[in-house]
This record gives sequence, structure tokens and C-alpha cells, in this order.
Amino acid sequence: MNIIIAGGGTGGHLYPGIAVAEEFWHRMLDMVEQKTEFNTDRKSLSNGLNKQKSNGKIVFVGTKHGIESRVIPKEGYLIKFLRAEGFIGKSFFKKLKAAVTFVLSIFDSFKIIRSVRPDIVIGVGGYASAGMVFAAHFKGIPTMILEQNSVAGFTNRFLSRFADAVAVTYQESISFFPADKTYLTGNPVRKQILKRDEKEAYSIFPLKKGKFTIFIFGGSSGASSINYAAAEALNYLLDLRQNIQFLHQTGEKDYEKVKEAYRRLGFQGIVVPFIYRMAEAYTISDIVVSRAGATTLAEITAVGKPVILIPFPYAASNHQEYNARKLEDMGAARMILDRELNGETLSDVIRELYSNEKLRNDMQKAVLAFSKTDAAEKVVDIAMSLVKNKVSEHQSVKASKTMTV
Repeated sequence: MNIIIAGGGTGGHLYPGIAVAEEFWHRMLDMVEQKTEFNTDRKSLSNGLNKQKSNGKIVFVGTKHGIESRVIPKEGYLIKFLRAEGFIGKSFFKKLKAAVTFVLSIFDSFKIIRSVRPDIVIGVGGYASAGMVFAAHFKGIPTMILEQNSVAGFTNRFLSRFADAVAVTYQESISFFPADKTYLTGNPVRKQILKRDEKEAYSIFPLKKGKFTIFIFGGSSGASSINYAAAEALNYLLDLRQNIQFLHQTGEKDYEKVKEAYRRLGFQGIVVPFIYRMAEAYTISDIVVSRAGATTLAEITAVGKPVILIPFPYAASNHQEYNARKLEDMGAARMILDRELNGETLSDVIRELYSNEKLRNDMQKAVLAFSKTDAAEKVVDIAMSLVKNKVSEHQSVKASKTMTV
């Protein structure tokens, strides 16, 4: 079975796709195990099989300038690139360029389809998914799209006309899509996020074990407002300098300035532009400070970490604030609006969570109630059903032609 997973641009789109790929990979292993006559354990079988050769292959499709170009090779999957650019929020001339590039992406997509010969194409969001899903539909290949947010994006609303199935994270987004092919699955989370290997986590991030750890990140590219507020907050937390430590993903732009703030004020911490090992980062953290994107929330709720959410103020239809407020109302998070964010407001909430263990425990219980750790399994079940239906349809047509002859 050959699978194409198309899209990316940001971690919010890409990481659910990786979670789906992992589930497909494990299903492929199961299929190989059932055919294996000799006695072997699953770990040795997995180590002996290449992700591109075990009963099929999983291929990601994205752009060279998206996060997928860096992350996917590290995950061990094949990636192919097409030409695609964003459309929403651009000037007239950039929109015109994006429209031309979309046409080119369709030609690229047909070329990739001929090369991979996929049984199904899954779009995980972002403009890189549009051409692939569109082309696959016209080739008669089963297609599926994933919608991570409560308010559906333009690309997915467009693609839903051509997709055979739509998997959504939130009940609220169902109304954006045709009811007869829309499924509430939750947002797929990578299996590694659920791991709890503390020893390995501290070997990757050599912080002091047992010391209160604050994990700060603003998405795959960082967030300047969060970075500057965190750096300023250190001035209000000087009395806790010996009791707390930080793990901070800044993005490339603010890395040097933020790193210097920690060094100058004498706080223990690790500051990096990008974190590939998020599972281990979550493992060693006591609280998390982050944006409120759907994929980030899916991961945080899966690991059950108390969180301070700072919604991205320019998200489509303000869906990040909606996501964050829902968690805050249930006692699962604290929210600071971006326009109210500064060093003092952030330090006040950090101090409150640090000093109140009962509050942290209550938040942890509440945040776990939002977790849907079986979303990837549900998505793959739907995808497999689409493939089986297509095979059955093909066999029926073939049998009908044979009978006619």
C-alpha cells in the first residue's frame, strides 16, 4: 500500500501528518508480522524494515521552504517537493503569483502521483496540500483531508468539494464541510509524545533533575511577543532564580537576544532555536507556556501538562483564542491575551503555578480530560475504508465487464 501525505508549512499541519504516518507504519508492520513465518520480536522486525519498503511506502509532499523539508528526513520518510505558495493575507500581486503557482503545483502533483502510484492521498492542511488532493481526485484516487482547527481554513474548505472524507478535531468545525463525509476524530498526536522516558529526556536536555522546569515555545518558527515577554519576566522572577529553570524554543530570529537575557540574569536553562524532540521536552517540564494552536493543544492535553496559553492574535477567525478560552473555562489552562502580554503579567502566572501545587494538579486532571489519544487510529481506519471501497468498486467494474464480454 502506498500513501501520500501532503501539506505542512508549519508544525501545526505537519505533526498530525506524522502521527498518521506512524499509525500506517505500525499497521504495515502488523501485516508483515502476520506473513512472517519465523519467530521474531516486533522491535527487531521494525529495525530490519525500511519505512519505504515494508509492504508499501509512505511519502510526504511539501515545499522546500516549509518545516517539512527539515523534519521529515529526520523522521525517516521520503519527501517530494512541489511548487506552492500562500494565498490568504497576501497583496494582489502575491495572490496572482500564488494562483499561477497553484496551477504549477497541480502539474507537479500529477508527476508525483505517477512516480508514487498512491492508494490514497491525505491532505493535512497548508497550501502544499491543495494541488495534491485536487490532482488525486481527478485521477480517481481516494482522498482525505484533516482539519485541525475549530474554524476551517480556506484551503480545506475548498478541498472538501473534492475529498472523499474529512477528519475534524472539533465539533464546531463540522458545519464547514459536507455532513455525509465528515468525521469527528480529534487531532492525531505522535506516539512518541506519549512516551515517558525521563532518563533519555534528561540526557537530551541536561537540566537539573527535580528542579521546577518551565518549557516555553511559540510554535515551530517561534513567537517574538512570547520571547520578549519571557526575557522580561526574568527580571520579576529573580527571587526564584535558584528554584526554577527553563527550556525555551525561540525560533531563529530571537535566539541570540533571548539566550543573552538568561545568561545576563543568571538563570539556568537551555535556549535553542528549534526542538525536534518534543516528547522529551514535555517529559521534563512542570508547566508549559505556548501558543494555542490545535496541534500544540492536542499534544499538551495528551501529556497532561498545566499550561499558560498565549493565543496568536492573527489566527484565522481568532480560533486560537477560542481554543484557549475553552480550556481556561474548564480549569485546564491559564490564558494571557497577546495584547496584554508583558514580562510582569507572564511572571505573575508563572509564580502562581510554581507556588501552588494543588492548582497544578487540578489543571493536570482537567487538561487530561480533553485528550483524544486515539485520533490517529480513527483517521487511518477511515483511510483504509476508503481504499477498500475503491478496490471493491474496481473489482465490481472489472467483473461487470467480464460478464458483458
